[in-house]
Amino acid sequence: MRERTPQELVASERVFPAENTNAVDGVIRISPAKTLWIFGHGLVGIAGIFIYPQVGAFLVFLLLSAVTICAGHSVGMHRLLIHRSFATPRWVEYILVWLGVLVGMAGPFGMIRLHDLRDWHQRQTHCPPHPSHDAVFWRDAWWQLCCYFDLRNPPEIIIENNVLKDRFYRFLERTWMVQQVPLAILLYLFGGWAWVCWGISLRIFISLTGHWMVGHYAHKQGEQGWRIDGVAVQGYNLPRLGLITFGENWHGNHHAFPHSAKLGLEQGQIDPGFWLISVLHFLGLASKVKTPDSEPPRAGLQPCEGSKQMHQTLWHSN
Repeated sequence: MRERTPQELVASERVFPAENTNAVDGVIRISPAKTLWIFGHGLVGIAGIFIYPQVGAFLVFLLLSAVTICAGHSVGMHRLLIHRSFATPRWVEYILVWLGVLVGMAGPFGMIRLHDLRDWHQRQTHCPPHPSHDAVFWRDAWWQLCCYFDLRNPPEIIIENNVLKDRFYRFLERTWMVQQVPLAILLYLFGGWAWVCWGISLRIFISLTGHWMVGHYAHKQGEQGWRIDGVAVQGYNLPRLGLITFGENWHGNHHAFPHSAKLGLEQGQIDPGFWLISVLHFLGLASKVKTPDSEPPRAGLQPCEGSKQMHQTLWHSN
């Protein structure tokens, strides 16, 4: 089969290339806002460790990090808002997405655009080094945390109207950075500046750098149960990181079955994000929970040689 050129592009969910779109025709540019945001919170958070070495502040950091990353980013933003791998009442969705905004990465529209554009790049036969994480450790950290890839003729990203025109989501998109302020005030009232430094700045810095680090390695090396023929970038699983990533470490599984709410598919693959979805389902607050066999296999999906994953029915969840 003839390999496609960078001009022969495929659409990907919400991303639709124009006639003059070229997937590799762009430059990496620094984002002053992203740079100030990550370095500002990093400095304040690290200073807080030395100025306020308190057990209570550390516990606040752990609790808020777990809640915002698991319920907010992994479940609310990634599996629900972006992939619609399950359904909830609107008020539950609002809470989960708001918690995702508190991670400090972007607003709801920004998260959709960041995710879908990167996914679109990786589904082509040619992918630039920025969206593919094709750089050494520190250079990729700089690119991902402080820069963006500016395409000369970018594709159109069409967000569904029930999200794009939603008043609450529009409010969160305009104010996503400011959403830290009410939480910071609450933390200050209960624990002073120590809780603010640990619970806001250090949490945001660790969450953002941790998210980048998982993405960096999950597109380079690890265990691979599946491969996708005809695409530029493969995903890999990162064993033993299930608890601290809340299941997002099973990225090879996610590349294979992006619609699935369950990321840890094999026995022993810990997936706390799916545990939360299962609890919501038990309480009647989640429905239409998708598993690998809920939709037809994506084009080019092939099990890797020697993989335990040979049939989709192995991971069907009732």
